[in-house]
Amino acid sequence: MFLTCEGTLGMVPAPMDFSGEPRPGDFHAGYQEIEGINLGYLQINGTQMFALAQVLSDLFKDIPRTTISKKMETLKIKSRRCDLKELRTLKAIRSVPTRAVKCSLISKADLEALCTSCKSLSPRR
Repeated sequence: MFLTCEGTLGMVPAPMDFSGEPRPGDFHAGYQEIEGINLGYLQINGTQMFALAQVLSDLFKDIPRTTISKKMETLKIKSRRCDLKELRTLKAIRSVPTRAVKCSLISKADLEALCTSCKSLSPRR
């Protein structure tokens, strides 16, 4: 597997079958700037999914994890465990540490709701 990048917002092309269509169950990866921070994502079935570990360490680094967990519970935000192929891709784009053995994903819509809810909690950048 190799990654291609265009500028600061790179994209990893989705695997294609011989008809040129993405295969079911496949995904592609890229980067998106959220709140001034470049986060890696996986595009899975049309939904951008972000590694919760990176969100917590980069985006909400000044907010205790228990506070974030309570906010997620209040907002009814569910994370989903990624499979091995997704984990390897997240490691390749440096969204999770290479030593990680598991990872949870959160959708872009849920991430935006969480950011809005946590705005008052973090110091201004």
